[in-house]
Amino acid sequence: MVVDQMRYDYIHRYWDKFGDEGIRRLVMSGTFCKNAAYDYLINETAVGHATVATGALPSHHGIISNNWYNNLQEEVVYCVADEKTKTMGGNYESGQFSPKQMLASTIGDEIRLSSNFKSKVIGIALDNSAAILSAGHSANYAFWYDNLTGNWISSSYYVDSLPAWAREFNEKKLAESYLDRTWEPLLPLAEYEESTSDTSVFETGLEGRSVFPYDLEKISKPKRNERNFRILKYTPYGNVLTRDFATAVVINEELGKDQYTDYLAIGFSANEYIGKYFGSNSVEMQDAMLRLDLELAHFINFIDDQVGEQNTLFILTSDHGLAYQPAYLIHHKIPSGDFNPHSSLSLLGSYLNAIYGKGDWVKYYYGQQIYLNHELIETSGISYQEIQDRTAQFLIQFTGVSNAVTSYTLQTSNFSEGIFHKMQNGYHQKRSGDVIINLAPGWVEKNDGDSYHSSYLGDNHVPLIFYGWKIKRSSLTRPVKMIDIAPTISYFLEISRPNVSTGDIILELVQ
Repeated sequence: MVVDQMRYDYIHRYWDKFGDEGIRRLVMSGTFCKNAAYDYLINETAVGHATVATGALPSHHGIISNNWYNNLQEEVVYCVADEKTKTMGGNYESGQFSPKQMLASTIGDEIRLSSNFKSKVIGIALDNSAAILSAGHSANYAFWYDNLTGNWISSSYYVDSLPAWAREFNEKKLAESYLDRTWEPLLPLAEYEESTSDTSVFETGLEGRSVFPYDLEKISKPKRNERNFRILKYTPYGNVLTRDFATAVVINEELGKDQYTDYLAIGFSANEYIGKYFGSNSVEMQDAMLRLDLELAHFINFIDDQVGEQNTLFILTSDHGLAYQPAYLIHHKIPSGDFNPHSSLSLLGSYLNAIYGKGDWVKYYYGQQIYLNHELIETSGISYQEIQDRTAQFLIQFTGVSNAVTSYTLQTSNFSEGIFHKMQNGYHQKRSGDVIINLAPGWVEKNDGDSYHSSYLGDNHVPLIFYGWKIKRSSLTRPVKMIDIAPTISYFLEISRPNVSTGDIILELVQ
């Protein structure tokens, strides 16, 4: 169970408000790894889910970010895009996805291989990349949410048509019923003492509104007889719908009912979108976490009734955290700032024009990576290393940029620790940019989705809890890497690790 954008400190911050049957139950009766973190630079949804599933770093599994640039084909590549597939159950373009861009096997793949494909492996999440990358290449199904229809859909990579039970689930129109509701705080507003005021000025808000209550029917219906199903993803009801569908999956696919191990990867994606619009310290985020706690409690109890918690290994974690908003930190006199890549790239382009002559030297930018124009560089007879070095030296002068490293350096050097080590862990020679930058502490790149990411602890330190089958009650304070999850599961099941897994077995869980 991977909760998008769940910071590590949410566990302790909201502890007194959680119920006894959800997160507190997992912590108190399971093994809580308190020092678990991702060990690479670019913390994004697709990267986190792929890393957990493969037990490998982006440098090996190839999902370096949500998007990257292919210089040879001169096109932007979305991490799960696959135009050769067809949508099953929804809008034409909403299902053209598959795991073909991921270069490694997943724990789900290894479970399927070990049982001669008798085990069932299924991934579900509102976000397509979370569902697909968590499930793997040989999964029975991956299901995700269609923004245009409110349906759970899949692609022809997995199935020729949606199973009958999934079609019946969609016919219930649960997304529509949830959007007929009003999102009100679960508790009286005065009790959200762990968060900033509901009237905080540091929130973008949902369709222009940033205070409770949220009339979702009104917000999701800009015109009569039209409904914007995308809105559900920005509310806690997105997680409720995910839990509803996960329950249907377990029942209808009869997971855990035979001698073969089944694997269900659930991505609770709504927190990602709520974080984008309201921030990590908002009442809305706390309310979403409290409501998710209730959904986790319902699901754990359901699994206990269906299969028995002693027969089920539960793992709760996050794909990445969420950095504080710069305006919020600045207000409290903590060094911070927004890095604007557009203005920086404009100046970089002017600088390279002055050095090398007028040309489209910068081809693409995404996720702190600069992709240079390889064809133009080659035809101009310019040294790749030289233009990379000039680009890095120019970028390091910008306020908020702490480091800039070239792909040449990452290919020819070996860093064993520090920020360059993280950059190297996330670097893939065929997919990463020519120059990669790291921002100063407190600084974040603000993209078009208003999402804040950072290479520092708020973003890469996440909760990791094991509960159920073979797990004893304990807490673990030593550092644990997120690539350790898959090999640990493999050890429990006595099967092969994913094929490029570089993680270690968490020995405290198996001794």
